[in-house]
Amino acid sequence: TWNNMVYGQVNLYDAIRNQIDFDTPRKSYKLNGNVANLPTIIVRPRGWHMVEKHLYVDDEPISASIFDFGLYFYHNAKELIKLGKGPYFYLPKMEHHLEAKLWNDVFCVAQDYIGIPRGSIRATVLIETLPAAFQMEEIIYQLRQHSSGLNCGRWDYIFSTIKRLRNDPNHILPNRDQVTMTSPFMDAYVKRLINTCHRRGVHAMGGMAAQIPIKDDPAANEKAMTKVRNDKIRELTNGHDGSWVAHPALAPICNEVFINMGTPNQIYFIPENVVTAANLLET
Repeated sequence: TWNNMVYGQVNLYDAIRNQIDFDTPRKSYKLNGNVANLPTIIVRPRGWHMVEKHLYVDDEPISASIFDFGLYFYHNAKELIKLGKGPYFYLPKMEHHLEAKLWNDVFCVAQDYIGIPRGSIRATVLIETLPAAFQMEEIIYQLRQHSSGLNCGRWDYIFSTIKRLRNDPNHILPNRDQVTMTSPFMDAYVKRLINTCHRRGVHAMGGMAAQIPIKDDPAANEKAMTKVRNDKIRELTNGHDGSWVAHPALAPICNEVFINMGTPNQIYFIPENVVTAANLLET
């Protein structure tokens, strides 16, 4: 909703300035320390396919991507740089490298406009569509001034593959819960992403562990947490530089696994596997 989008921006503004809190009759919430020492804020603007109907430019609704990016960047970029951080973004839903080029153009114009050096913005691209998997090299190239790397977006990637190939009887998939990261086309997608990123000197981030803690069933909770741990071990072994989770309670499991890298990242490791276009379609 409009209120959610606007108050989301307000919350980001307040968090960066250590002035965010929330009170309920039962509990009060506030940041646990100075934001400069807390986990880095990475903002995810809406995809290029969306518009913000509450703001018109030249009698047309503005791009939701530009609305989300512009408000956050204009109000917070310089403040973040003062904190030793920067304006960092997570870019979803792209299908073509020209969408990445458009983002790069927006970044350059925005940085010039407020007078900060180009390259102050860093962006991670979520590879969550089948067409984007064929253009990883091009996407990194288009964002070369601002790229932090690529991220596997497994669930939407599965959906995109189904959507793109649904009319081809040679690409029928089983129920979604049976499509795992070891499925041939998913394994190829992961290995191609790691190889591409590391050859280009940027980070290859793993996918989301979708499980959440199960409070009232210890056995079921242990089973879910084991799945998360095994998933992160597989990502570490494949060569990912980090990962992400769906719930803060899973962060310690992820950290326990990735601390075993022994280095800040694994960019030095370039898998020797060759992933072909046919491999990406091996459903």
